[in-house]
Amino acid sequence: MYFRTILIKRAVAKYEQAARFIKKEFIQMRRDRLTLVILLIMPVVQLIIYGFAINTDVKHLKTAVFDQSLSAESRELLNSFTASEYFDLIYIEDSFEDVNRRVDPGDAKVGVIIPPDLEENLKHNRQTPVQVIVDATDSQSAASAIAAAQSIGNVKSQEALQEKYGLHSSQTSLYDVRVRAWYNKDFVTAFYMVPGIIGVVLTMTMVLITSMAIVREKENGTMEQLIVSPLRPWELILGKIIPYIFVGYAQITIALFAGIIVFNVPVRGSITLLYVLSSLFITASLSLGVLISSCSKTQMQAIQMGVFVLLPSIMLSGFIFPRESMPDFFYYLGNLLPLTYYLQILRGILLKGNGLEIMWPQVMALVIFILLTLGASIKKFVKTLN
Repeated sequence: MYFRTILIKRAVAKYEQAARFIKKEFIQMRRDRLTLVILLIMPVVQLIIYGFAINTDVKHLKTAVFDQSLSAESRELLNSFTASEYFDLIYIEDSFEDVNRRVDPGDAKVGVIIPPDLEENLKHNRQTPVQVIVDATDSQSAASAIAAAQSIGNVKSQEALQEKYGLHSSQTSLYDVRVRAWYNKDFVTAFYMVPGIIGVVLTMTMVLITSMAIVREKENGTMEQLIVSPLRPWELILGKIIPYIFVGYAQITIALFAGIIVFNVPVRGSITLLYVLSSLFITASLSLGVLISSCSKTQMQAIQMGVFVLLPSIMLSGFIFPRESMPDFFYYLGNLLPLTYYLQILRGILLKGNGLEIMWPQVMALVIFILLTLGASIKKFVKTLN
């Protein structure tokens, strides 16, 4: 009986100690409000992004049109393109070269060229070739555009035959939709994915590594050494960033070699330009990581905030899912992410052979992002030192 009482007391004491320990953890969790907020908000953000922004049914593709016919029939054909909701006729051009200038930089994903003899050919039941140019760097968007364009051509052909002769024939196509897939005519998925993976890997490593740079100094107790050093805040920030720029270049080089050798990814543009512009993205990612580090109190907070930034970067940048299919809010939210512009640079140089004269808007966006994040990082770091 005595030993039984002792065992009961020990068990009660053990459970009381465990209860006090659990209570202490809840208290610490309540005090670390930033971590708690991130943990609670992240599932909601994931749900919203997956539920609203991710849509594999690609519609509202920006389209450039060169209508040489300018007839009622051509207007009716273009109305069918618009009514399908797969094409938004944004650009009305005056030449084939103008259509090219819209498709090359990605302003338009589709180009439609209607021949001048459309009306005459339809009157005499002759096939009329309607050329549809598709930017196939994004194979998913291109596949949707091709299927929709060919379906519209078939439907319009049947309507024309039905209206004139009351015929319904699946073998006669008055609207001969001829699709030309540019930049990736064989729809090789690796050509689209490999440049995207390079950008995502750089984002993961650059942001997550530097997000712990300053907060590590706080936890290791070496922040005092930085405070008494003669270096100015911006010099300290650059000192944190510069070593990782070389790491980023090493990652790009390894990934490019792997993509070219293993997956036969084409390199149609300047490698030198690619490396120069990659420095902007690497700096942008590193400055974002330093800003996160300046706002964090612990390394765990820094990692959580880095992951919180990484998720939208993957989902909203156009890495996997076409941005054209996203609601306007998430489309414009993606414009705030440096990865969005870097993917356009990578795919533009590797698959299209674009030069700086075409990609200057992406370059300016990265420069502005660097200036804003570095400025905020320096300002926050000054407060930390004080």
